[in-house]
Amino acid sequence: MPLHLTKIAFGAQSYEDIASWYAQRRSPNLTTRYRPTRWQECVGGSLFWIHQHSIVARSEITGFSELPDGRWSIDLKPELVRVHPRPKRAHQGWRYLKGDPPRDLAEGEDIGDALPGQLAGKLERLGLI
Repeated sequence: MPLHLTKIAFGAQSYEDIASWYAQRRSPNLTTRYRPTRWQECVGGSLFWIHQHSIVARSEITGFSELPDGRWSIDLKPELVRVHPRPKRAHQGWRYLKGDPPRDLAEGEDIGDALPGQLAGKLERLGLI
C-alpha cells in the first residue's frame, strides 16, 4: 500500500483557485528542501491538498527528482482529483497522511453533499460523526 502526503494549498481562496493554479503551471511538480525519508513508498501514492482545514483534492505522485540547487521535486501527475472532504489541521510543508486516504468523489457527486471541514472536525471531536 503506497504512502500518501498532505500539503496546504497556501493562498487559495477556494477549490477553484487550486484547480486554476494547477492547470496554469507548466508542470504540476512541487519543490521541497528535503526529500521524504520514505520517498520510495510514496511513489504511486498521492499528495492530498488541504484547503480551509479539509482535505479536498489529490494528485498522484509519480516520483522524486533532485534539482540542480540541491532541492527536491515531488513529481505529480498533471491531474487534480476531488476527494470526499476530510477534516485536517494546518501544518507547514508536507506531512505523511496517517490512516486511510479519503475516497474520490464519484461521478456526479456534489461537494455540497459533504460537511465543511471545520464543522466536520468539531462534530467528530464531539463524537457525533
